[in-house]
Amino acid sequence: MISRNIVMRVGRPTNHLEEITKMYVEGLGFEVIGGFDGHGDFSGRMVGHPKNHYHLEFTTHTKEKAGRAPSLENLLVFYIKDEVEYECAIKRISNSGFKKVSSFNPYWEGGAQTFEDLDGYRVVINNGESPF
Repeated sequence: MISRNIVMRVGRPTNHLEEITKMYVEGLGFEVIGGFDGHGDFSGRMVGHPKNHYHLEFTTHTKEKAGRAPSLENLLVFYIKDEVEYECAIKRISNSGFKKVSSFNPYWEGGAQTFEDLDGYRVVINNGESPF
């Protein structure tokens, strides 16, 4: 079993490294917590909250194109149960370059809003507590 104290990094490629980094920092209130340039043919940025057990890594490659999200179900879901915090999150993500879209999965149409980044990856902001 993997310990609860282990850090989880979710990585994905992008052709828009700086723009995507800015979107996630401004739209989700993350911080740039690390990064690298010219590591072989790769450059990357890590965003998240310092000392949390998860963060996102965006990478770009000088010779390969990342393309768009492989499906409309590539989601990051954030559960926000406080109504004021939820409304602030919606305003923040709406003003950061994410595009509001209809959810592909109708489950998210009740009490949640779905947004898409430049690469077609989606973020769901759910107004409620996680069921897990």
